[in-house]
Amino acid sequence: MPIDAAKALAAEPRTGEISWNSKDVQLYHLGIGAGSRPDKDSPATDPDELRYTLESRLHVLPSFATVAGSGAPGVISGLSMPGIEVDLAKVLHGGQSLLVHRPLPAQGTATATHRIAAIYDKGKAAVLVLRTEVADTEGPLWTNDAQIFVRGEGGWGGDRGPSARLEPPAGEPDRTVERPIREDQALLYRLSGDWNPLHADPEFAKVAGFERPILHGLCTYGMTLKAVVDTLLGGDVTRVRSYVTRFAGVVYPGETLRIRMWHTPRSTRVAVGAVERGDAPVLADTVVEHS
Repeated sequence: MPIDAAKALAAEPRTGEISWNSKDVQLYHLGIGAGSRPDKDSPATDPDELRYTLESRLHVLPSFATVAGSGAPGVISGLSMPGIEVDLAKVLHGGQSLLVHRPLPAQGTATATHRIAAIYDKGKAAVLVLRTEVADTEGPLWTNDAQIFVRGEGGWGGDRGPSARLEPPAGEPDRTVERPIREDQALLYRLSGDWNPLHADPEFAKVAGFERPILHGLCTYGMTLKAVVDTLLGGDVTRVRSYVTRFAGVVYPGETLRIRMWHTPRSTRVAVGAVERGDAPVLADTVVEHS
């Protein structure tokens, strides 16, 4: 079996220095649709959008943590850890969680530590939990957990792991917004560091079982958090405490996201669907905790 669970879990963490600047933050924000307002009468120079795109007033959406430094470091580094040898075409991003210890600076240098936190046997697939902990000289900044499905690598009799499924939210959502995805969205987003050809190369996408390249799950993740922050948190990115989701389906560039939100003072439940495919689920079991 290409995955040796015991060896992977026992491996020493990988630690390295990462750094980022305001240009990296701006590029990430553009990659998740900043500067492109759903209301065609609202220009890209709207002050609410310039908070994401203009260096003199820049703030950092916490989901930038998933690409800061070198682009999805926990995923790429984790797939080359001792005991892990997998075919990239069989890999799917199953879920993501982010714990924010304090607001992300627009530029910085920090130490990132990557390790395999858990490996679960789902029968037809293995699930790797790839953890990245990031701290600078002032202390912890964030913790990322990426849940990676590797098709065809389950069935060795290991622990199935916890269920991430939540009871559906009660009642109608408090807010519903739609966010269009540009045809070139994946090509722009991948410049933040996720170079998986699944999101750009039609031939590779077909080998992986998709009709054409799909959008990065973490792009949808970022677009959704931005919608919550802009719609319900007054545009204040520092209010986000944690953010967890399960990737329930694919998104194709050119589609439209319908983002439904159930809001309470301390958390917001979110469900995201693809409008053009009958609200086919895209993100599920999604919770943003905030102040």
